Amino acid sequence: MEPGRLEELYDWLRIPSISTGGGEAKDLLAAAEFAAAIVRRAGGEAELVTVEGGNPLVIGELRARDEGAPTVIIYGHYDVQSPGPLEAWQSPPFEPELRGGRLYARGAADDKGNFYPLLVAACGLFESGELAVNVRVVIEGEEEAGGESVAAWVKADERGADCAIVFDSAMEDANTPAITVGLRGCVSTMITVTAQPRDLHSGLYGGSVQNALHVLQQILTPLLPDAEGNLRGELRAGAVPPSAAELESWQQLRPGQEILDEVGATPLASNSGDDFRRRNGAEPSFEVNWIEGGAARTVVPAQARAYVTLRLAPGQDGAAMQAELERLLRNEVPPGVELELESHTATPSLFATDLPAIKIAREAIDRASGMKTALIRSGGSIPVVADFAAAGIPVIVSGFGLADDEIHAPNESFTFDHFDLSERCARELLQALAALPRG
Repeated sequence: MEPGRLEELYDWLRIPSISTGGGEAKDLLAAAEFAAAIVRRAGGEAELVTVEGGNPLVIGELRARDEGAPTVIIYGHYDVQSPGPLEAWQSPPFEPELRGGRLYARGAADDKGNFYPLLVAACGLFESGELAVNVRVVIEGEEEAGGESVAAWVKADERGADCAIVFDSAMEDANTPAITVGLRGCVSTMITVTAQPRDLHSGLYGGSVQNALHVLQQILTPLLPDAEGNLRGELRAGAVPPSAAELESWQQLRPGQEILDEVGATPLASNSGDDFRRRNGAEPSFEVNWIEGGAARTVVPAQARAYVTLRLAPGQDGAAMQAELERLLRNEVPPGVELELESHTATPSLFATDLPAIKIAREAIDRASGMKTALIRSGGSIPVVADFAAAGIPVIVSGFGLADDEIHAPNESFTFDHFDLSERCARELLQALAALPRG
């Protein structure tokens, strides 16, 4: 990366644009203005758009050299997670530091550093008069906090695009770029069980009254995976199995057992390693993330709470699965016990491997990287991808992070050489997409 560009990225990373609590509105605004200025300096257009008081969106335009060119949206987000405990960082989270071949800073991988080469590539091609597609720049400031503003913007946008590029993902490994064709969605639910007006003495009342923790256990147990790690049929409805092209691509990837071994994980079932790709890309999962209730003394708890997540497989209907999850939870509540549910749903997404945008992208990244690009599914969620899909816009989800980038954790980093790799692939991709059929 050119020295001037590197310093520009450092300056963007220095802005503590935290959207998840503990951040300042002025910093989010500064990060948005900074990104808009990059587009303007290249000669493009950029403005800040606020939706119902949310964090500002950066909406920009870089026009193609030729009339009638396809239109491509490039998406990234400038907001970041809180740094967490500062003492866990080897260098200050908002003072970028290059060491050991990696750039360390909050946002270095998620997503300022991952997205920046794509933005630089688009601006560079525009400045030199070589840009072969119309580029619409969309950079949000709420990805880490729900993404409501960008979802509303996409829904209201009448212009659309022939495809979108989202550099907010990772390579499969250092020698294997990846295009993520499937992302899981998620139903996140806070459960509150109220069994009594107050905690009661377990000696005087135990055995005669409802225990909120017992009720919570009772309603959660039927939703847990079986001994083979499979969920009940109602929670698997609509899941789309991997295509032949995906299965073929998965054969070039490293074994799933290696991925589990890296983190010292205890497998859920005997075949969890061998079946890792299907389980984490093409199947739903249910997890109890947090439980609270009672006290370390002799009481019958009056109230208990839990936070649970149902990861939705590509193909599943988010609203239908939220309703089904809530029905199953309510089905086990004893008479007289109150159950309160508060849910948030992110929709899964899936793109056919033979879509022109996916085929063009895979070939372009192959050429630019000199490697073979894998087609993968991710167990995680990127809400805006589903928003684009609902608007009829195919999405190329890629990026050049690695599994050990420590996103959302202390000492987040990005492999320094991957900035050049990413920019090279982005330039090739943007030019190749001139061959897209017009929508």
